[in-house]
Amino acid sequence: MEPIIQVEHLCKSFSARGGSVEAAKDICFCIEKGDIFGIIGLSGAGKSTLVRCLNLLERPTSGTVHVHGKELTALSEKELRRERQKIGMIFQHFNLLMQRTALDNICFPMEIAGIKKKEARKKAIEYLKIVGLEDKALSYPAQLSGGQKQRVAIARVLASDPDILLCDEATSALDPQTTKSILGLLKEINQKYGITIVVITHEMSVVQEICNRVAVLDEGVLAETGTVEELFRNPKTEAARKLVFSGRNQIKEMKGKHLVRVTFENKSSFEPVIGNLVLEFRTPVNILYADTKNINGQAEGEMILQLPEDQETAEKMIRYLKNIRMGVEELNSDVG
Repeated sequence: MEPIIQVEHLCKSFSARGGSVEAAKDICFCIEKGDIFGIIGLSGAGKSTLVRCLNLLERPTSGTVHVHGKELTALSEKELRRERQKIGMIFQHFNLLMQRTALDNICFPMEIAGIKKKEARKKAIEYLKIVGLEDKALSYPAQLSGGQKQRVAIARVLASDPDILLCDEATSALDPQTTKSILGLLKEINQKYGITIVVITHEMSVVQEICNRVAVLDEGVLAETGTVEELFRNPKTEAARKLVFSGRNQIKEMKGKHLVRVTFENKSSFEPVIGNLVLEFRTPVNILYADTKNINGQAEGEMILQLPEDQETAEKMIRYLKNIRMGVEELNSDVG
């Protein structure tokens, strides 16, 4: 099956004082229909530039973007406008029309598309129901909370009946509880309507909450790509490791011999794995760090353990953990 989005050797540079800045360097990846695909990176990694290249709001300096099998960079302006109608976008700061009610904001793209006012209002009410804001139809953006504004923005995008939804830091301005509710809504939209969603974020927690596949950007370069589970259990690049291990930043240092990272798959994080390990070898281990995460609805976790100084005992413990199908990664003596 052909990917719904295919990016090949995409480069994007901007003119700047003293030369040019490369925001995207030879990026290649594909997104399958129905994916919730995360693009994650630290600030300045090139995420927003990349997502704007997916619908040609930014035209790549070189390389190609195919959507629905069509090369966007080869289309005329008229053809490109037609293709963009299938690609919705929501932003960090909502971009609502402040002088229009929630209902009228949702009607706006339908009015532009030539849909009659009565039919547009009827559809807009349906979209407000979908996002849980039917009672806010006549409220203006200034009367809405951040989460409610983003729900209106999502409903407005749905009014265009898109196949693809691009979310550029769509939850960055929201508190954690509201973020969780918006991510839940996006997941529901993906499952119910089959809309492919691309999520741009700098927060690993957002990727863990709803994405099934992820690409890691680092200073304009695609560092790695794969499933969220693969990234969490075995990040291959330094850029990915910084994101996966971001929760450790609160710990100033972790030093000592025989440090190992143990990853828990599925619900095994609730089993007394470490207790059983200590009982098996009658030797204590030091838990330097522990964290359990929810990835695609399943409990996943990691621990940093300091094993005994004795080399033979430490090696036996590592073999034991591997035999019970734990992910085990030996770390440097200083991972702080």
